[in-house]
Amino acid sequence: MSDVTSAIVSGFKHHYSRVVERIHGLVDPLSDDQIWARPYPYGNSVGHLLLHLTGNLNYYIGAQIGGTGYVRDRPLEFSDGARYSKTVVLKNFDDAVAIMVKTLEKQTDHDWSLPYTGKGMEDVSNRFTAFLRCAEHLSHHTGQIIYVCKEMEREGAKK
Repeated sequence: MSDVTSAIVSGFKHHYSRVVERIHGLVDPLSDDQIWARPYPYGNSVGHLLLHLTGNLNYYIGAQIGGTGYVRDRPLEFSDGARYSKTVVLKNFDDAVAIMVKTLEKQTDHDWSLPYTGKGMEDVSNRFTAFLRCAEHLSHHTGQIIYVCKEMEREGAKK
């Protein structure tokens, strides 16, 4: 593995590890009911955001690069009414991150520039950009989870 590939893999792994740790720190104190609460009428619950992040990684990295065969139902990620336990939601999310890391570690110098296709990422032309876009997406929704948790905390303090 070249120094460049090593740096890319290490950088992505560090980023994902840091963000996953942050998400767990936010979600662990919540109850199963709280992860499905929608404190904003226009927003998503923490649970639905985690379902979405899980689907995103499983599809864009797991299926499209890793060949896992995952079939995504993106609309269900935001509408699923099953209200899975926090433990199940976090385990599925962690499993998706593990698949991403495993796939990431298999990339060679040549692989980063291989063509990439994925529904919803038509403007992404190579694997490196797909990994980068997924990292960006994870950070974006982590920010939303932070705001949802802060609002729930604020609402709880008012009671």
